[in-house]
Amino acid sequence: MNILVTSAGRRVSLVKSFQRELKNIYPEAKVIAIDSEPLLSAACIVADDYFKVPRLDNPSYIQNLLELCIEHSIKLIIPTIDTELLELARHKSIFEEKGVTIVISSLDLVIKCRDKREMHNFFSEKGVSIAKEYTKENFELPIYIKPYDGSRSVDNYIIKDRKDLTKYHFNNKKLMFLEYLDHDEYEEFTCDLYYNKEHKLQCVVPRKRLEVRDGEVYKSLTKDNALIPYIKNKLGFIEGAIGCLTAQFFKHKNDDKKIYGIEINPRFGGGYPLTYLCGANYTKWIIDEYIANETIENKFDVWERNLLMIRYDDEILVHEYKG
Repeated sequence: MNILVTSAGRRVSLVKSFQRELKNIYPEAKVIAIDSEPLLSAACIVADDYFKVPRLDNPSYIQNLLELCIEHSIKLIIPTIDTELLELARHKSIFEEKGVTIVISSLDLVIKCRDKREMHNFFSEKGVSIAKEYTKENFELPIYIKPYDGSRSVDNYIIKDRKDLTKYHFNNKKLMFLEYLDHDEYEEFTCDLYYNKEHKLQCVVPRKRLEVRDGEVYKSLTKDNALIPYIKNKLGFIEGAIGCLTAQFFKHKNDDKKIYGIEINPRFGGGYPLTYLCGANYTKWIIDEYIANETIENKFDVWERNLLMIRYDDEILVHEYKG
């Protein structure tokens, strides 16, 4: 009944949440973490065990991961970063043949989520408003620029003056020119969504982003607002969606009808610890669904509203490190 967290990095809170919930039900079970440099990963150090694996771009990564799962009685795999999602979704069936479940949405949905152009089409089909996408020959300032396959806010730009545009912006085919949604008018929310095995939405926790560092939220507040009924109405069922999906929305400060979908990431987000600590126990629900074979339904009212999370840096010590 062991659980494996991939690309563990600094996801200490996520690992600890799985340790706490898993051991409440199966005291002898372990949460194992992997990374390409495990001794430099805080999450690997706090896990019950850890292993070094090849980098994601290594052709042996999937086979190495499968062998590790078989050898160490892994029941569930929890992906954590965008760059591994496509490969894990493509190979999900070969793990299932060995009794290992990768808690990841369908390949079709992962492909849509990894391409922000496809996600715009998805939102439009669901009746969710999106920021206008401009061509690079015809646009109106200010604009927001980001790569269609990006993550962690890398290569994101707010352009308010034409002189700030460079050849790089025009020549990089991955960069999208988008309508800028002004933070003076809109509030930015990351919403943690939980979908059960039947791909039905069972919980929504909107987290207001108060401060972000290196693409990850450091100050955040849970809010009960118009996003909850909006998401329940528009995204109550998503074909292929399971587990935790992290969705970003902009909501107008004074008009609840002005809501824009930005993106969806089919994995646990960096701000999930606030969702967990406010009572929306996605960690336990995954264990209940995929190990205990229980049904998860109607968890919309289980979490604490207006809970503020303020993060800080802490230290993990590795004794006699020989790197």
